[in-house]
Amino acid sequence: MTARNVVAVDLGAESGRVVLGRFDGSRVALEEVHRFPTPPRQHAGRLRWDLGGLWSQIQQGLAAAGAAAGRVDAVGVDAWGVDYGLLDRDGRPLGDPVSYRDPRTRGLLEEAIGRVGRERLYLASGIQLIEINTIFQLMAEAREGSLERADRLLLIPDLFHHRLSGAAVAEYTVASTTGAYDMASGRWAVGLLEELGVPTHLLPEVVDAGTDLGPVRPELPGFAAAKVIAPPSHDTASAVVGAPLSGPDAAYISSGTWSLVGVETREPVIDETAMAANLTNEGGAFGTIRLLRNSSGLWLLQESRRQWAREGRDYSYDELVRLAGSAPPGVSVVNGDHPEFAAPGDVPARIRAYCARTGQPVPEDEAALVRCVLDSLALGYRRTVDDLAAVTGRPATAVHIVGGGSRNELLNQAVADVTGLPVVAGPVEATALGNLLVQLIALGDVQDLSQAREVVREGAGPEIRRVEPSGADRLAQRYGRYRELVAADQVEVGV
Repeated sequence: MTARNVVAVDLGAESGRVVLGRFDGSRVALEEVHRFPTPPRQHAGRLRWDLGGLWSQIQQGLAAAGAAAGRVDAVGVDAWGVDYGLLDRDGRPLGDPVSYRDPRTRGLLEEAIGRVGRERLYLASGIQLIEINTIFQLMAEAREGSLERADRLLLIPDLFHHRLSGAAVAEYTVASTTGAYDMASGRWAVGLLEELGVPTHLLPEVVDAGTDLGPVRPELPGFAAAKVIAPPSHDTASAVVGAPLSGPDAAYISSGTWSLVGVETREPVIDETAMAANLTNEGGAFGTIRLLRNSSGLWLLQESRRQWAREGRDYSYDELVRLAGSAPPGVSVVNGDHPEFAAPGDVPARIRAYCARTGQPVPEDEAALVRCVLDSLALGYRRTVDDLAAVTGRPATAVHIVGGGSRNELLNQAVADVTGLPVVAGPVEATALGNLLVQLIALGDVQDLSQAREVVREGAGPEIRRVEPSGADRLAQRYGRYRELVAADQVEVGV
């Protein structure tokens, strides 16, 4: 076959990059041609994403990919879920999208529960009830009146597909993160939105991953024959395609700013048991469902690093992990999903205050604090793996960790130890691989999801590591206390 050149635009909440994939029929060779920061900024009274700045960076990356490849066959965008932008009737943005970390949704989950009930909220969508969900952002925006001026709502990756192709549609996997999409019936939850006072005229058509959205519109060298193909546009959905799952009962963790811990199923699980566990049913590629829980991930470490840099102590992530390795495990743990950790700022001070308030030793230095963060992540992963097994009746046989967090050997070992399961770490580039592989399936060069994962194993085999439980139980002994903290926090915040 003729070699294919496909491009993934992968936007994360900390950084974005443009990755060129060259497929020779059996392997995808990756080349990161452009990387750029993506932090939100305060503007017009809100924490917002710089839509114009991101588009400029994407264009630079696409130009670099075209120059490197000579000819590009397809391009697709993946990004975080939940956040969206509004377009007017001429397709122009009505301001920059607001970040899910903006406090405008504070209290709206509780208000929605008071108006329609927890069961109505959950059973109408099958999505984990979490205050950042699009549906609560829309409630906030409806009060401001700006939704009435909008002609179309597009989620973050859909906004850039619109700029690339002109298509104003929502890709299924990212639409499924909103809390406004009925996963059981496969359509927008119009009735629920109307009950919450959210206008529905702006909801776009939903299309499947792998949909050809049309030719690339901008004049970009090397893209004259390129198609815009919607990958699984929620970055975790792409990462799951790129995870070389070892069997139907393998759990996965997409480890980045957020940790998304789940299993792959064929049907959504939307019942009282799943609701009690606050699990989310999100769309996957090719008819799969990602039954998972969204949890705070490396955000705690990222924001702690930024705080220490502001104080004049600039550490690399590798240095922080080495420091944590010198600290004993299981001394103090926190519930990283507590709302007090959600906003940017002095996260180390908040962690210390949480430990003091819950009667635990306070991690005073960086080594102890990073150890606390990593231990807490591992315990949170076990909680979700246990809850998934209880809901599905399928105990996990292994845990696959993909994404940037899969490089963290201390965390990998902690996960193996607290779950008692083998951990398969890697590939780091699962999201870009999944994005590119779905484009290749759409182009007819890869047959299906099963073959896509074979391509991952073939190409990423040397970087994939297996970590066995060590038998150490000090951290595992803290699991009961961790669950007590989570339960107490849920009572405190009314979730």
